Amino acid sequence: MTAGGGAPAVADASSGGAADVFRNRPFLLLWLAQAATQIGGNMVIFGLTIVISKSTGSITAVSALILTFLLPAVLFSALAGVFVDRLDRRLVLVLTNILRGLAFVAMFFVGTNLALIYLLNIAVSTITVFFAPAEAAMIPILVPRRQLLSANSVFTLTLNAAFALGFTLIGPLIVKIAGAPVLLVIVAALYFVAGAFCWTLPSSPPASRVAAPATAMGRVREAEDAIGSVLLQLREGLDYIRGHREIRWSLIYLGIAASLVGVLGVLGPSFAQKTLGLGSEDFVVVVLPLGVGIVMGILLLNAYGRLIPRRRVIEGGLISLGVLLVAMALSGRISNFLASSTTQSGLPDLSLLTSLLSIVVAVAFFAGIAYAAVAIPAQTQLQEDLPADVRGRVFGVLNMLVSVASFLPILIVGPIADFVGTTVVLIIVAGSIAASGFASIILRGPLRAVERGSRAAVGTGHDPFVEALGAVGGPEPVAPEDHQPDLPASAASRARVVGTAADDDRASDRG
Repeated sequence: MTAGGGAPAVADASSGGAADVFRNRPFLLLWLAQAATQIGGNMVIFGLTIVISKSTGSITAVSALILTFLLPAVLFSALAGVFVDRLDRRLVLVLTNILRGLAFVAMFFVGTNLALIYLLNIAVSTITVFFAPAEAAMIPILVPRRQLLSANSVFTLTLNAAFALGFTLIGPLIVKIAGAPVLLVIVAALYFVAGAFCWTLPSSPPASRVAAPATAMGRVREAEDAIGSVLLQLREGLDYIRGHREIRWSLIYLGIAASLVGVLGVLGPSFAQKTLGLGSEDFVVVVLPLGVGIVMGILLLNAYGRLIPRRRVIEGGLISLGVLLVAMALSGRISNFLASSTTQSGLPDLSLLTSLLSIVVAVAFFAGIAYAAVAIPAQTQLQEDLPADVRGRVFGVLNMLVSVASFLPILIVGPIADFVGTTVVLIIVAGSIAASGFASIILRGPLRAVERGSRAAVGTGHDPFVEALGAVGGPEPVAPEDHQPDLPASAASRARVVGTAADDDRASDRG
C-alpha cells in the first residue's frame, strides 16, 4: 500500500517467523528506516564527542553533550505518546526524520560552536522522543498479530546492534578517514532516506473519537487527564518495585550497567589522548573490543549459562568488571612492568603482547564479557519476575528510572576528571562497581532455592530473532492489547500489584 492508501496491506504469511516478517514490504521499509536512523544516531554520538573533545579539551563539555541526548527522553517520553496518538503516525515518522536530517545539516555549518551544537542536539533528541512511539505504534498496523513477536524482536535486536555498528565501527571509521563534519552529512542523508521510506508506508490516522474535544479548553483537559494517567502508572510501578526485592536488585544492576556506558562515553576521548597517547577519535581501540566482548559474553551465556545461578553470574560480573576497569586505568604501568620484566628475565621479545595498545584491547574485550554477565541476566531476571498484566507499565517506569540513575555519574565524572584526571576517576568508578558486587553477595545472603534454580542462560525461543532478543536483554515485546500505557489501571489491578508484594517477598524468603 502506498502513501496515499487507506487500510494497510499486511503480508499474508502462514507463520510468524522472522523470514515471513521481512517478506512484508511495508514492515521491511519501516525496519530499514529504523536501521538507518539508529545507526546514524549512534554515529553522531561518536562524532560529536570527538568534535567537542578536540575543540574544548574539557571532559565536562562531553558530559553536557551526553546529557543533551538523555534529558529530552526523560522529560518528554511519557507525554510524547499522548500526542502521537492524535496524529497520523506516518506523517509523524516522515516529519521527524526530515527535521532531524535538517538539524544535522545545520550542525555541519555551525562548526565547533558549542552552544549551537547543544541546542541542535537537544532539538534532535526531543524530536526522537516523538519518533519512537510512532514507530512502535506502526508495527501492529503493518504486520498481522501472529507476526508481532517476531517483528518486535527484530526491532529490539536492531536497536542493540545499531550501537555496535554506529558507535564502535562505522562512526569511528568515517571520522578516521573523512572527519567528523563529513560524518554529519552522511547521517543527515540517512535520515532523509529514512523519511522517504516512511513516506511509502500506509496512512495511520488517529482513531475517531465520539466526543473529541473541539475547544482549546477541551484539549487542555484531555492533556491533563493523560498526565494524571502517566502519574498513576508511575505510582503503580514504584509501588510494585518497593514491594518486590528481586525487582529492586535487578533495577540496581541495570542502573549500574547504564551508568557505566555513560561514564565510558564521557571519559573515552580523554582516556585515548592522555593514557594511550592517541587521538581522541582513536577511542575505537577500546569500544570495538568492548563490543566484541559483549557479543562473546552473549554466546558464553547461551552455551554455559545453564550451569551457574543467575545471581552469582551477575555478582561475579560486577566484581570482574571493577577489576578490569582498574587494569584499564593502570594499563600504562602494567605495560611498563611487563616490558621491564621480559627484558630482565631474558625472555624472547614480547613487545607485541606487552604493548600498551595490546593490553588495553585485551582488557576491553574481557570487560565486554563481564558487562554482558551483568546486564543480560539482570534484564532476563526482570522479564521473568514481572507478571504480564503489569509488565508494560513497570518496564516503562524502570526504563525511566534507569535513565535518571545514569545522570548522576555522567554529571559528576566530567568535572571531577577535569580536576583530578581520567585515571583516578576510572579507578573510583571501578572500585564502586566491584563494591556493588560484594554488597550484593553480603546483603542478599546465601542463594535461596528459587535462585539456585534460576540460571543465567538466555534465548529460549525457537525463532532465532526471539533468541537474539533474549540474548541482548531487550524488553519482552508486548502485544498492543496487553500494553496500554495511556490508560490507568483498574482499582482491582492496583490492589493486586500492591497487595501481593508482601506475600511474594515472604514466599521468596521461605524459599
